[in-house]
Amino acid sequence: MKSEGTDRLGFLIHDAARLMRRSFEQRASDFGLSAAQWRLLVRLIKEEGMAQARLAELLEIEPISVSRLLDRMEEGHWVERRQAAHDRRVRMVFPTDKTRDVYAKIKAVAGEVYEHALSGLSPAERQAMIHGLRVMVENLSAGDSAEPICMKEAMK
Repeated sequence: MKSEGTDRLGFLIHDAARLMRRSFEQRASDFGLSAAQWRLLVRLIKEEGMAQARLAELLEIEPISVSRLLDRMEEGHWVERRQAAHDRRVRMVFPTDKTRDVYAKIKAVAGEVYEHALSGLSPAERQAMIHGLRVMVENLSAGDSAEPICMKEAMK
């Protein structure tokens, strides 16, 4: 495996993600959002009215950390929390009009970061890389007992 360069795969993926986050935070600093806040807002835009506990699960952070993150975002008028109609103990989180208005601009910033990160790769190389990462995510999401995805199945 080492001959394929996979001995550094984890480091390369980690470094690429870290550098992309840093680049995004630098470019999006005018909006006053961190990468964690941006990830949270993307989830809310795609699925409005999400429970705080579900956000913590999706973002893979502790519920108390999500609560603190939401406190700061609520102060900045990025999100609004409401009690769930079905259970008053559950807090549902919604994007505000401010978030909806700024979303396209912030998404464009992310697009600039991705384009910069992918510069020098041909369209075919970009597709192959994204496909490979999707297969890796599926393989690792399935758990240790599941068989890896066959490349033919992944191409579907």
